[in-house]
Amino acid sequence: MRRASGHLWVALAAVLGATAARTARLTSDGGMDNAIVVRAARTWLAGGSPYDDPHFLYLPGAVLAAVPQALLPELALRVAVPVVVTGCLAGGWACALRLYGVPLRSRFAVLGLAALAVGFAPFGHLVRLGNWTATAALALPLALLLTGRGRWVGAGAVIGAAIALKPLLAPMALLFLFARQWRGLAVLVLLPALVSAAAALLLPDPAGFFTRTLPFLLHGDDSFVRLYEASPAAVLPRLGVDPSAAGLLAVVAAGAGVLCAYLRWRRDDAGPLRTAETAATVMLSAFLVSRPSYDHYLLVVVPLLLAGLPRAGSVARTPWFWLALVPQVPGLTWPYLETLQRRAFKDAFTLCVLALTVVRHGRERRRMPVESVEPTAVTSF
Repeated sequence: MRRASGHLWVALAAVLGATAARTARLTSDGGMDNAIVVRAARTWLAGGSPYDDPHFLYLPGAVLAAVPQALLPELALRVAVPVVVTGCLAGGWACALRLYGVPLRSRFAVLGLAALAVGFAPFGHLVRLGNWTATAALALPLALLLTGRGRWVGAGAVIGAAIALKPLLAPMALLFLFARQWRGLAVLVLLPALVSAAAALLLPDPAGFFTRTLPFLLHGDDSFVRLYEASPAAVLPRLGVDPSAAGLLAVVAAGAGVLCAYLRWRRDDAGPLRTAETAATVMLSAFLVSRPSYDHYLLVVVPLLLAGLPRAGSVARTPWFWLALVPQVPGLTWPYLETLQRRAFKDAFTLCVLALTVVRHGRERRRMPVESVEPTAVTSF
């Protein structure tokens, strides 16, 4: 692949810097979602329970992790958080590229990250919110990169550390089950469990995550949050479907997705596509049924799949992958979906079509060459 010129690197730095600078100028505490975690840490430092806030959806370890932020001056916090979030997203993209063997200094590496920042709305949303989903967006490709090198225990530690901060990657335990990597699975499970247990002992309400947060996650009974959820269980009732039927449909779809992920893993083809597509299928299946499920969750899987574009046989080379992303183009207005509260319908479309695309691609019986790269892909970048 051709190396990126200095002008491309300057343009990329300008794009990423502008996104972070805008967040620093317009938000406090690093963004609305990060502010929730910071308030939880400040509440704990004041002797209260972080779980008094129903929107604090994190494990106890996140409280201690947020304490340094709670002690920072406001100006430093407003600048540092968007920079760190942007760095996590860039780091996740770099790990995804290395998973496929794509050089970090190639044009594709630079233009791909710029395309995500400019042309994929959830990227900007995540930076502005300061949501800790950014840790999962970094941890998943890093863990898969380690598995590709046979370091499953290290991968389990990376996933476990991310779960200790936010349990978004908990479904990745299925990948370790599929691969029968028991030591890695043990690390993945024990690390967040031990961290959470130790942190919970320091809280005035040690069982708050189970008595308050977990019921909220299972039922999603917050009218404000429901307007922004992308899972079918939340979107279909807004279209008149019975909530119970919508929930059942989401569970069935997620179960089918997990089965397809297992079948994709059993294909046992060489190369990184097997691991990446299995992991993406598992996570998309979880997003179909999880409550809540937001648009920025897509950043856990979309960069991972997009990074495989130069490799023959990747999902990113199918037209349906790009069709799924069309609603996420910033500034593109859709009839009847102009209001912010209705963008969940666009997010649900992207989530469902992307999940179907990855599942369908994984079930294709024709095995494509996964170690080769098409000449056109090399010369294009």
